[in-house]
Amino acid sequence: MASGAKIEAFLEMMAAERGAGDNTLSSYRRDLEDADHYLAGGLAAAKADDIRNYLSDLADRGFAPTTQARKLSALRQFFKFLYAEGLRGDDPTGVLDSPKKGRPLPKVLSEAEMNTLLDRAALEAREAPEGTPQRLAAQRLSTLLEVLYASGLRVSELVSLPLRVALRDERFFTVRGKGAKERIVPLSQKAREAVRLWLAERARHPAFAESPWLFPAASESGYLPRQVFARELKGLAARAGLAAAKVSPHVLRHAFASHLLQNGADLRAVQQLLGHADISTTQIYTHVLEKRLKELVENHHPLAR
Repeated sequence: MASGAKIEAFLEMMAAERGAGDNTLSSYRRDLEDADHYLAGGLAAAKADDIRNYLSDLADRGFAPTTQARKLSALRQFFKFLYAEGLRGDDPTGVLDSPKKGRPLPKVLSEAEMNTLLDRAALEAREAPEGTPQRLAAQRLSTLLEVLYASGLRVSELVSLPLRVALRDERFFTVRGKGAKERIVPLSQKAREAVRLWLAERARHPAFAESPWLFPAASESGYLPRQVFARELKGLAARAGLAAAKVSPHVLRHAFASHLLQNGADLRAVQQLLGHADISTTQIYTHVLEKRLKELVENHHPLAR
């Protein structure tokens, strides 16, 4: 079986047995095919030294240590699969060390910056004439922001929300995240009101009437592409007087988590809301906790005065 066929078999296993989503599978495919193209004898037949050379080439090409580590992780999963299936008698990645990487703090908007962004989006939605494409786009963007900041959803989860979630008009709803795992996420009163405004505007456009998606679009998936949302968000940030480079859907997800922790939320509760399988992933926000605990001691401990 050639390397290409083995990669396809691995991806099929990831989808069928581990419930990997389209984005995860696409990422694995890119990483594995990149390695397969680099290695003269093909990825499936690679030795440990071949993979070391490939990792060195990644570093020479300027890939960050985090990207190198991600690609190595994909290779580890692939060779573990080949070994388990009897397609190889060894795992060449077993003797390799992961590239050393730091844990950069996530980019976060302040609460004031988030309010500026949300207020600007709501203003643009109110000022656009009802029933026009401008109003449709502005209200959609405003609702996307309110729901994202209220729930901390991943952007892929947000744009693919089914219409039935909004029709229930409840304070909580269930979302299917990575690995097809379900979790409960909140929806604030302000976010629910934004959804109601979006549904009213959506109903004025017959082309969307039969769509099962909350944010329908003329795309292959049937819902708004995340790249379109990201582009519109950067445009909004610029109009709101914020640095567009600083703003993205993922930054808003970080803002959701950081602002919860700043205001007293428990780290494990935030882990559940974000849909992190491992608490270590959520611990990138411990700098927020450390700051809050320091202020707590300084303000309330008698010896700190």
